Amino acid sequence: MRVRDQRNRRRGVLAAGMLAVALALTSACTGGGGKGDGNAPGWQGGADQPAAKASVTISEPAADAKNVPAATAITFATEQAEETSVELTDSAGKKVKGALAKDGKSWLPAKALAYGESYTATVTATGDDGLPVTATSAFTVMKQPSKQVRITSFLGDDQTVGVAMPLIVKFGRAIPEKYRPEVQRRMTVTSSPAQEGIWHWVSPTEVRYRPKEFWQAGSKVSYRVQAGGLPLGDGWYGRADLTVDIKIGPKLVMTVDNSTKRMVVTRDGETIKTIPVSLGKKSTPSSSGTMVVMEKLRKTVFDTYDELGPEDGYRTKIDYAQRLTWGGEFIHAAPWSEGQQGTTNVSHGCVNVSMANGAWLFNNTRVGDPIVVKGTERKLQLGNGWTDWNVSWEQYVKGSALPYEPAEDEAADDETADDGTTEDESTDPDVSASAAP
Repeated sequence: MRVRDQRNRRRGVLAAGMLAVALALTSACTGGGGKGDGNAPGWQGGADQPAAKASVTISEPAADAKNVPAATAITFATEQAEETSVELTDSAGKKVKGALAKDGKSWLPAKALAYGESYTATVTATGDDGLPVTATSAFTVMKQPSKQVRITSFLGDDQTVGVAMPLIVKFGRAIPEKYRPEVQRRMTVTSSPAQEGIWHWVSPTEVRYRPKEFWQAGSKVSYRVQAGGLPLGDGWYGRADLTVDIKIGPKLVMTVDNSTKRMVVTRDGETIKTIPVSLGKKSTPSSSGTMVVMEKLRKTVFDTYDELGPEDGYRTKIDYAQRLTWGGEFIHAAPWSEGQQGTTNVSHGCVNVSMANGAWLFNNTRVGDPIVVKGTERKLQLGNGWTDWNVSWEQYVKGSALPYEPAEDEAADDETADDGTTEDESTDPDVSASAAP
C-alpha cells in the first residue's frame, strides 16, 4: 500500500530525474568519462549507488515476537519518506488485506489474524530520490485465548431506522477505562452522505454513536468494531469483529406540546398529521425532552401491581404501544381516555392517543424516530431511555475516550482501498469515515 502526498513535488522530482537520465545518455554518447571502461557511466563500472534518503523502522510487533494479539497493528516510523507501503504475508506467503491508519503511522489487518499463525510484515519507504528502503518483522500470533468478550450490536444488518437512532454496541464484560481508547480506535462509522458524529461511552459495557445532527433521511450507514483478538484487560480478549449495515428512513418527527394537548407529526419538514393527546396527570407527569422510539409492540399488557401496589397499580391490555423510556413511558392507544384527549391530562405518564391515531402512528413510525415533548412538570432523566439527543453536542463529545477532532470542510483527496493502497481519486466523495472524529 502507498501513502501519496506532496504529489506536485514528486512530479517535479520525476521530471528532474528524466532530465538527468537524458543528460547522462548524451554524455555517454559523446565519450564522457567515469569509472569502468572509460566510456560507460560510473554505476556500470562498479561504483556504489548513493544511500537512500528515506529510513523506516517497525516498532510493533517486534522481530521474532511470540504470543502477539490477533488484533495487532503493524506500527512503524519513517523519515524523509514520500511513499510508504506495507505488506503482510502468512506462513504460506498469502497476502493479508488491510489498511493504513489515518495518520499513516500504522497498518491494521482487515480482520483478526489467525491464532497460532506466523506472519511477516514488510514496510517499504521511498524518499524523493526514488530509492526504497525496507524493514521486516516476523512474528507469531498467540493461541486462541479462553477468556473472550462477546461484542454485540442492538441493530442487525439491513434494518431501516429513524433519523434519531443511535448506534449501540455492547460488550459482555466491563471494559476498563484505560483500554477504551484503543477499542474506540477500532470502531469506525461510514455514512453516505457524509455526516459528522462521535462515539460516547454511556457505561463500561455500552458505547453509542450519534451524528451531530439527526441522520439525514435516506442515508446509508455502516459501522464496524475490529476488536476480535484485541486485549480488553485482565487477560480478556475480544471474541470477534462486528460489522453492521443499516439504512435511515424518512425524517419523521413527533412534537407534543402540553399547552395545546396536540401532537404534530412532520415528515421531511412537512406536517402530515395533528393528533389530540392526553399526557400524564400532575401526580404522574410525562417527561419533557427529546426521546426516541425504542420498541414497538402491537399488543402488550401494562402491569404495575408489583411496582405501585394494589391501590395504585393496574393491569391493562394495550394496543399500538411504542416505548420511549425504560421507566415505562409509551405512546399508545387509550380508548378509555379519548374523551379527555386534546383537553385534559389523565395518563400515568404515557402519551395517550385514540385507537385510530394509535394505529396510524404505529404504521408510520420506526424504531429510532424522535418525539419531542414540551411543557410538562417533569424533565426527562438522562439514561431513562436513549436520551442521547437530550444533551448538547458539547456534552456528548465529553463521553468519547479519544480527543474530538472536528470534521474537515473538505473531504480528503485520497481513500484507502481494501488492500491498503491509497488511490488518487476517492471512489465515493460522499462517504465519511470516523473512528473517533
